[in-house]
Amino acid sequence: MPDTASHKIIILAAPSGAGKTSIKTKLMEKMGDHLSFSISATTRAIRGNEKDGVDYFYMDEAAFQSIIHADGFIEHEMVYPGLYYGTTKAEMDRIWGEGKYPLLDIDVKGALNVKKKFGKDVLAIFIDPPSLDVLRERLQKRGTDTEEQIAMRVRKAEYELDFRSQFDHCVVNHDLHSATAEVMELVKSFIG
Repeated sequence: MPDTASHKIIILAAPSGAGKTSIKTKLMEKMGDHLSFSISATTRAIRGNEKDGVDYFYMDEAAFQSIIHADGFIEHEMVYPGLYYGTTKAEMDRIWGEGKYPLLDIDVKGALNVKKKFGKDVLAIFIDPPSLDVLRERLQKRGTDTEEQIAMRVRKAEYELDFRSQFDHCVVNHDLHSATAEVMELVKSFIG
């Protein structure tokens, strides 16, 4: 387990539907003694069985803006019109205080902002869908979005794919098992 002075950060970023959350879940199952999932703040509504303080810290825009004004985020973005996401400094301090490495599941721009701010202490991994067609299929199978929302997510994915080269590693998620194994090896190597 890391000492509390080791403030390394592991980031998974990907277009919506690329499998980032599934890989994060598998990583936490296998490496939970060393990693702690960093719970992001968001202004989006709770979906399905999600729980406040477990999946996200759900809040209204006024509460989110107050954290911005208090300089309480290490990164934050308006990911979709009116939908904000961010990683709080308090959440990072909580994880480092436990002697663990934070695992961030965040959007591409947020990931690059954290990488810029923390430099070599960050392992930024981009989870790449095999193709935009596969991505669209995955989003449709998920059944949580309208066709209009899926089209918006695919357009955003096209934009986000342009940033792959700015990440430390790019893992193509053809198969969840092999992509997870590849990510796990990268994380083990990074944390030593």
